[in-house]
Amino acid sequence: MAKQSNPPVYAFHGGIHPPENKAQSLALPLGKPSLPSELVLPLGQHIGQASRPLINVGDRVQKGQAIAINNGFLSSFLHAPTSGQISAIESRPVAHPSGLSDMCIILTPDQADEWIELEPLENWRDISKTDVLTFLAEKGIIGMGGAGFPTQVKLQGAHKHPLTHFIINAAECEPYITADDMLIREKTLELILGIEILQHLVEAKHVVIGIEDNKPTAIAALEKLLKERQSSIQVAVVPTKYPSGGEKQLIQLLTEKEVPSGQYPADIGILCQNVGTCVAVYEAIKHGRPLISRFTTLTGDALKAPQNVEVLLGTPISHLLDYADLQDKKLTRLVMGGPMMGFTLDSSDVPVVKTTNCVLAATKKELPQPAPEQACIRCGMCEQACPASLLPQQLLWFAKSQEHEKAEHYNLFDCIECGACSYVCPSSIPLVQYYRHSKSEIREAREAAVKSDIAKQRFEARKARQEAEAAEKEAKRLARQSASAAKPAAKKPAKPAPETPTPAAPAVDEAGKKAKIDLAITKAKLKKLEKALLEAQEKEHTEEISALQTQVDETKKDISELETKVASTPVAPTKKATAPAMSDEAKKAKVDVALASTKLKKAEKQLAEDPDNTELKAKVSGFSADLKIAQEAFEKLGGNDTKPATAVKPVLSDEAKKAKVDVALASTKLKKVQKQLAEDADNEELKTKAADFEKALKEAEARLSSLDNNPVSETPPAKKPAMSDDYKKAKVDVALASTKLKKIQKQLAEDPQNSELQGKAVEFEKTLKDAEAQLAALDVPVTAEPAKSKAQATDEDATRKLKIDAAIAKASLKKAEKALLKAKELNSEDTSSLEQQVEKAKAHADELEQALQNGTASAQPEAQANEQSAEFKERLKKQKVAAALAKAQVNKLKRLLAADPEVESLQQELAAAEKTQQDEEAKLEQLTNTQENR
Repeated sequence: MAKQSNPPVYAFHGGIHPPENKAQSLALPLGKPSLPSELVLPLGQHIGQASRPLINVGDRVQKGQAIAINNGFLSSFLHAPTSGQISAIESRPVAHPSGLSDMCIILTPDQADEWIELEPLENWRDISKTDVLTFLAEKGIIGMGGAGFPTQVKLQGAHKHPLTHFIINAAECEPYITADDMLIREKTLELILGIEILQHLVEAKHVVIGIEDNKPTAIAALEKLLKERQSSIQVAVVPTKYPSGGEKQLIQLLTEKEVPSGQYPADIGILCQNVGTCVAVYEAIKHGRPLISRFTTLTGDALKAPQNVEVLLGTPISHLLDYADLQDKKLTRLVMGGPMMGFTLDSSDVPVVKTTNCVLAATKKELPQPAPEQACIRCGMCEQACPASLLPQQLLWFAKSQEHEKAEHYNLFDCIECGACSYVCPSSIPLVQYYRHSKSEIREAREAAVKSDIAKQRFEARKARQEAEAAEKEAKRLARQSASAAKPAAKKPAKPAPETPTPAAPAVDEAGKKAKIDLAITKAKLKKLEKALLEAQEKEHTEEISALQTQVDETKKDISELETKVASTPVAPTKKATAPAMSDEAKKAKVDVALASTKLKKAEKQLAEDPDNTELKAKVSGFSADLKIAQEAFEKLGGNDTKPATAVKPVLSDEAKKAKVDVALASTKLKKVQKQLAEDADNEELKTKAADFEKALKEAEARLSSLDNNPVSETPPAKKPAMSDDYKKAKVDVALASTKLKKIQKQLAEDPQNSELQGKAVEFEKTLKDAEAQLAALDVPVTAEPAKSKAQATDEDATRKLKIDAAIAKASLKKAEKALLKAKELNSEDTSSLEQQVEKAKAHADELEQALQNGTASAQPEAQANEQSAEFKERLKKQKVAAALAKAQVNKLKRLLAADPEVESLQQELAAAEKTQQDEEAKLEQLTNTQENR
């Protein structure tokens, strides 16, 4: 293919011509320093999230081995620059303007320099581009000319718009720095081959290498090789002017296109890469080498031997200064980077990272202390030098007065912080520092606003859920009220009044409720995505913006669909109920009954909280009498409070009143414990309390029934059979043994390998078995004729137990739904297990509710359970323990795998444990079915 002519070169606004000072570092050939005593490898050598270590202290690693993995979308792998031992993972000073420390992996070389087995990607032309990008990500390739943007992320956005130009940035405009110049000279062929690989990935129409005219040797080497290869790659020589190496400025020089404010090169079909990145891509694809070294310039008048070196990542700066023969007496300032955009280092112990292109050891003459800041004289020189065509003087005023909105309006975030304005300012005003400070304050304000919006969204979502639950409760209450009012009234001679429909209860459809919750969750997710998009726009992350914008659009579409679904959810109609007509006097009497009943309930509630209050006891007695009088008056007037007419309640004796109060107290305590138990279904202490309070309630009801002195009662109250002291003691022993056994079984489920707990479990099982046998041997003497048959009592107990189980199941369902909602709000990736728990809990709750409505208990009656053989009970208990242990083991392995998902052995153990759990649960289900059939 014939070589194309070089493209034309245009100009950009502003720019300056500081002294180049590039000759001193090119006087010597490329150097290769020796291995230092230790390599310090920071986990954050790139923009975005820091990498996550893959190794532990004490591990031996080989050269090129991955020692840290990417930890998010904007993250990168990290590899060992040489073989050796990991001596520490700790906080060390790093190269950063703040001078703060960061987590680092400390590698002690063993001097063997032993490589791992390298695996190049030979078929890179035949496989998908996504696979190639994944390979580059695993080799830790990032942009080596600026902020360290992960290369695979930048290339992913190459197809956002059709690319017209693929520009290779070889300008290297900043004074003193010659690392790219030396790289082009030493690795010209590798550079061209790397460009061709990237050209295949991005599919651009034109590929141009932009280089300044102060690099004649590098230009000649490029043109000679491209001519020999008859390549279509063009070389564009641009005039030497700072900052022609800026991305937007180089684009304008080569294409005459300006990147609009707030947009990025990919938006106008242009992609830029640094020459160091191209060489790293070639070495990764062709030789399988990860990014473990780079070219770095060692320069400054404080060095006797300034030069360019190929240095391993993690090498301390002090080691390089010794290699270049530093003169300590001359050194006044140590700079990482160039004199225009670099930053001062507080210590020479910081390490070389992937973006370290220069170390400047400057004397006082080279970089003198800046003169004191003076007042702006409004000369306009800063505006003439600004390459971004901004108004630096206006931005300075806005920054000083903290008028952030005006500063943004004047395109503050278009400032590339090149320092040209500060360089030409006759008043020595550090303009760039003011701009950086304002940018930081604006970002903090935006983050605070986003956090506030997210918190508001969470509050609104929570409020919507509470309103939906309240509406559901109200609908159920009104449905019960309507059902009660619809019962047939007692026959009366009075003429029936015309039917009056009662207001229909607002029915809450389950699908509508779920749609509302999904809508709230999706809105919260949209807020989070918009926040991430805003941050990406501020940091100019083009590829991330593309991906986030797609997610935002999809989420908005989902919100629109959910809103339509919520609006179209039908409201289930409710049946109309009729109420019997009554006279005015009967209505007045009914109101009196309601008032008296309300006062009595309120007093009884207060008495339940303070049982020893004699004043409250007197009030309860008085309100009981008032209620009795009001009910008598209401009955005489032929009123009917939706219930069949009953006999007049007799006047109770003092002992009967006391017994009635005891019943109320016991009932209140039982309800309170049952409510707590519904929220915490696994609390053994609450279960024991519930059993005790239920027992106390039955005894209180029995005493109240025995003291009932109603002579006209048609159905005598049922009396509970009295128990002997031995029987009571045996029953308490059974309850205590059962509680201890359940507690040990719960601990054993969390720690299945604990032999001590296993021994205790066997011991308590034996104790429980002996106690149950002793209880079965005792017979309860009947002191009074039972009012109900044994089967009826058993049915009532089963129904009561079923109600408790249903309440517990509903609480578990709400708890699971809450956990799922929280996971979705946090945008968790793994919500499938939570969704399965919700579905399982919902199915269980529906099953219990259905059984309760049909009046049948799903559990086997106690009378029938007592007839089962002791051997079958023992088998069932052991199988339950085995199933619980298997489930605990699966949960334990899932937690370990979530902490370190790359461990293959854990994945295999988890698969085996899940199979064991399925087998044990199948056995348990088979025994349970056998129990139900018996």
